[in-house]
Amino acid sequence: MPILEQIHLYPVKGLRGIALEAAAIERCGLEGDRRWLVTGADRKFLTQRDLPDMATLDAIPDAAGLTLRRGGESCRVRLPDEQAPVAAVVVWHHSLPARAADPAASDWLSARLGRPCLLWFMHDTGVRPVDPGCGLEQDRVSFADGFPVLVVNNASLDALNRALAQGAVPIDRFRANLVVSGFPAWDENSWQTLRIGAMRFRAPTPCARCVVVTQDQRTGEKPHPGEPLKTLGRLNRQPDGIIFGRNLIPEAPGRLSVGDPVSIG
Repeated sequence: MPILEQIHLYPVKGLRGIALEAAAIERCGLEGDRRWLVTGADRKFLTQRDLPDMATLDAIPDAAGLTLRRGGESCRVRLPDEQAPVAAVVVWHHSLPARAADPAASDWLSARLGRPCLLWFMHDTGVRPVDPGCGLEQDRVSFADGFPVLVVNNASLDALNRALAQGAVPIDRFRANLVVSGFPAWDENSWQTLRIGAMRFRAPTPCARCVVVTQDQRTGEKPHPGEPLKTLGRLNRQPDGIIFGRNLIPEAPGRLSVGDPVSIG
């Protein structure tokens, strides 16, 4: 029987993820997922495409904020209060308001990433709509690239790894929120809806992939430049690009746990 095998939370867009056993799902994605954003001084978003060393940083959330960490170094970051400056930040083609984190957190990130950085918090999750061509009026997304939730199929990773001459890559290369098992490889290409536990999701688009999948998610290095993207392109290239996974939109808020049953429709 297909099941939900893994859940991953990414508190800061572009930084390392955290494995969870259960998660609350809001309209804009997993509770706390990609609610923090790193930008340059121009307030345009930064990811591992720009700064591979973002993969070396942990972000550990708690009720009052989060802790940034690399090795033995850490920086405590509190949730910005109402007195914190608000400014427009840019994620792809969206410009939306965000609250500035403590300047000490931005300085800490700048020192470790080697360029001036600013850290922001999404204080209003109702302001960024999903692309109207792919979602409904009420659909919302966090600082994620475009959709609230990303799911990948473990069998598709197995198929990719069997085709890789350089050896297997782990599932974390694909930075998904949900990993499911029990389906045939590439079955997700045709999904339109998905049920996980008591929740129902629409699956409007496949997830096109970029150079980030070539980067080790612990070191930021590219052990085999171009891979697994080149091999994935031979296996699963579609009109939308080189595809791995499916974007999801929750029909309503709910809760998921590892081991929940998964079905199509």
